[in-house]
Amino acid sequence: TRCEPRPGEAIAGGDGDRMNTLISPVTRLVLLAVTWLVWFAALVELRKSRRKKAEKIDQRARWGLVLETAGYLIICTHTPEEWTQGIALWRAIAGCALAAVSIVVFWNAVGSLGSQWRFDAGLNPDHELVQRGAYRFVRHPIYASMFGMLLSMAFLIGTMPGWPVAIVLFIVGTEIRVRVEDGLLRERFGERFLAWRKSTPAYLPFVR
Repeated sequence: TRCEPRPGEAIAGGDGDRMNTLISPVTRLVLLAVTWLVWFAALVELRKSRRKKAEKIDQRARWGLVLETAGYLIICTHTPEEWTQGIALWRAIAGCALAAVSIVVFWNAVGSLGSQWRFDAGLNPDHELVQRGAYRFVRHPIYASMFGMLLSMAFLIGTMPGWPVAIVLFIVGTEIRVRVEDGLLRERFGERFLAWRKSTPAYLPFVR
């Protein structure tokens, strides 16, 4: 009878490569929780600054948020047996590396936006076309960070066919939000925004 390797043991049949050592289910969940807590901490810091009331809000962007949220939920949907399984060390390293980059990008983006940040797609009366910090590299770094956290989850807890479906839903939802937000910015800033859009990717580097 074939026995499954226990957490912390090298997978049998290999060359003893440490990258194939199994990380325990508890450890991977702790990694997941810690990375998300650090990510969300940026919003706690943001609450210290007073947000201004939006002059205009486009509620169509909420459909994008629904799809993004569905992606996160699907990637977390597992059977009890799947939650008790470990993962290879290389998956844990990849997941933590993606989360670390995503956290840095998110904190930088939220700090650059300041009082302009909100869940809804909207414009303040004195809205600024932010192009500093992470916004020098992509127009929507917060979505880049959210996508990075989704990929991190795929490495830490993802299973087939859940994580590919989650990625598709997230990208569709993000495309909805990007188009709505870009429309608002184009309406407010005109040629200035169009020039920025032409030179700067939306949320994935090298992808306009």
